[in-house]
Amino acid sequence: MRVIRPHLTAPQPWPPLRLIAFAWSLLLLLLALPGAASAQSAGADDDARLRAGDILAIALPGEPALNTDLPIDRRGRVTLPEVGQVEVAGRTVTEAGTLIRNALSKAYRDVGRLAVTLKERRLYITVLGYVGKPGEVDLPANATVQEAITAAGGLLQGAQLDKLQVRRGNRVIVFDYKRYLDTGNPKDIPQLQPLDVIFVPSSPATGNVQINFDGRTLAEQGDAAESTQAIKVFGEVNRPGSFAFKDGLTVVDMIMRAGGITRYASIDQIRVIEGGEPAVFNLRRFLDTGDAKLMPPLRPGATIFVPRQEEEIRRSVRTVYVIGEVNRPGSLEAPPDAKLLEILANAGGPTRYAETTRLRILKADGSVVPFNLAAYTEGDKKALPDIMPGDAIYVPEKIESADRPSWLKIPPTRAVEVIGAVNKPSRYEWSSEMSLMDLLGEAGGPNQRGDIAHIQIVRARGDGKPMIFDLGAFLSNGGSVNDLPKIQAGDVIRVPELPESPVDNKGKWVQMAKEDVIYIMGQVAVPGRYAFNKSMTFLDILTAANGPTSTADLRNVRVSHRGLPGSKVTQVNLAQYFATGDERLLPKVRNGDVIFIPDRTNKDWFEDPKETTVRVLGAVNKPGRYRFIADMTLLDLLAEAGGPSNDAYAQKIVVVNLGCCREQARVFNLIEFARTGDITKLPVVRPGDTVYVPNINQSEWKIFVDALQNIIPVVALIAAFGG
Repeated sequence: MRVIRPHLTAPQPWPPLRLIAFAWSLLLLLLALPGAASAQSAGADDDARLRAGDILAIALPGEPALNTDLPIDRRGRVTLPEVGQVEVAGRTVTEAGTLIRNALSKAYRDVGRLAVTLKERRLYITVLGYVGKPGEVDLPANATVQEAITAAGGLLQGAQLDKLQVRRGNRVIVFDYKRYLDTGNPKDIPQLQPLDVIFVPSSPATGNVQINFDGRTLAEQGDAAESTQAIKVFGEVNRPGSFAFKDGLTVVDMIMRAGGITRYASIDQIRVIEGGEPAVFNLRRFLDTGDAKLMPPLRPGATIFVPRQEEEIRRSVRTVYVIGEVNRPGSLEAPPDAKLLEILANAGGPTRYAETTRLRILKADGSVVPFNLAAYTEGDKKALPDIMPGDAIYVPEKIESADRPSWLKIPPTRAVEVIGAVNKPSRYEWSSEMSLMDLLGEAGGPNQRGDIAHIQIVRARGDGKPMIFDLGAFLSNGGSVNDLPKIQAGDVIRVPELPESPVDNKGKWVQMAKEDVIYIMGQVAVPGRYAFNKSMTFLDILTAANGPTSTADLRNVRVSHRGLPGSKVTQVNLAQYFATGDERLLPKVRNGDVIFIPDRTNKDWFEDPKETTVRVLGAVNKPGRYRFIADMTLLDLLAEAGGPSNDAYAQKIVVVNLGCCREQARVFNLIEFARTGDITKLPVVRPGDTVYVPNINQSEWKIFVDALQNIIPVVALIAAFGG
């Protein structure tokens, strides 16, 4: 049976003109799709009236300049390219599209396919008043008053929240923004429209002068918003101000809101003015009796004044006077058996400027009794002086010796000079209970350049030779205060300066005695001569020299001990210390020692014996003689020598062992090791061995190839003659 298959013909290609027409139609369709989609999406807004802030979108195929967005300005106009401004506010999108097409037809051809859509609605709002950044803000169409205030920098402290305004043309809408913040009800704030103006007024409590303040400052000025209804409290109260009136509040309540009365208030003469009639309120009697009838009525707008207690001279058979540097000087009523400490306590105690070592009791009969209160507080068994009515207690002022004119106030019998490297060198008043630490503290202590290990004390009554005291050791090791030198009037205390950096001024080196210095040389950042004491260590000196340089040989640091008999040099492996942290590897250094750190890049082969070195020869980047230690391998030596060169034959590296047992040579294949990583294939290297890396020209394959290249021309020549 014969099956007849249909004859399939290949599709014929489109003619060129037909293909161009199809592509152009497809392009026009794609360009029209966004406009059509926009028209559908904005179909609901076609009947909406355009407002200032709205954004129109225009699209015309083939004209890039007419594919753009057109914002409507505050005057309701859009700006068209090459045409100018066209007023569209108040019109629908369709009407605006007609106006835009008519205007563009004057400068463009075929604008019939121009699509005009409403892309987005915006709000132009102006925020003024008590905000961070007053001015115009651009907001979404559904923005609220709170968003507008936030865009303007937020409210400032002192804004009156219950009387915010929205001005719309000639209309003013006043609303309570505080109630909206309390409830969150959107009905409490008006809905915004384009070109609205939001005004935030300031609270009357802020006054009429612009100042920066916080909430606490405003609260201290009162909390009243209406001055006609406020209760004004002033006089001897802690926080005078105007306070809001509430039913049921009394005069005592208002005084408490004002922070209470001061210590100078006359509480039995308080005035309450209400309706033009003043009334006297005796707060003392009210507190003593609790009689509510003594409380005057309080109405809105009243004024409360707390007067100051009048000062008068008190004189009685039990009066004692306290004068000078006490917190509350004046007259006190004291019975005949009153003690000095009780009277001083009632006077508020001595101030910080009081000289408590030289109190004077001025007796009624004219005699004067001195008393050292500071010594009494430290355990002096001397009895307190008797204070009788009519006596006066005088607490003198402490003499500030830092003031140069006051030097004449301190006689030599009570003065000590503190000079040298202290913060406030001067002449200071001395007392028998003062120690060296007290005087140094009075002088502000040693400054950063002070050498506290060599403080000098020149005795006023002595042979003139200064006494040296190590304050640094005393502070570090501790000790009794009795170990401090005794200071007497007329002594001179000098704190010498530490020598300056040798880099800054090498001429100052002569100021350091050889017994107090240590030398550091070689590969350090700042080699030189440095001051040294017993509390310092090897690392302290190394740090003072700014540490080793990048080329320092940390494995061979040398310390020469000059103070010991004979010659002794300690070798330090500083690199091993950094690797292990073992403090036992660091040497003990002392005054006069010399620390030398050699340069590892400038090695002298003759310094190292052959028993501690290994030779690396052949095709390496840095052939030479290298120091070898037991924990190094062949790979470490090759890395130290810069690695094999580009022409190295790494398959046949030779290690010649010249050890104590027998001489032998081993071959190492570095390429195979790199592939397998078998550490057992590494040959053992010992001090005194030689490592040789051959050149690729020395390989057997290279020799064979070179020989073959020499034979081929000869064979070819024979073949030519034979032919």
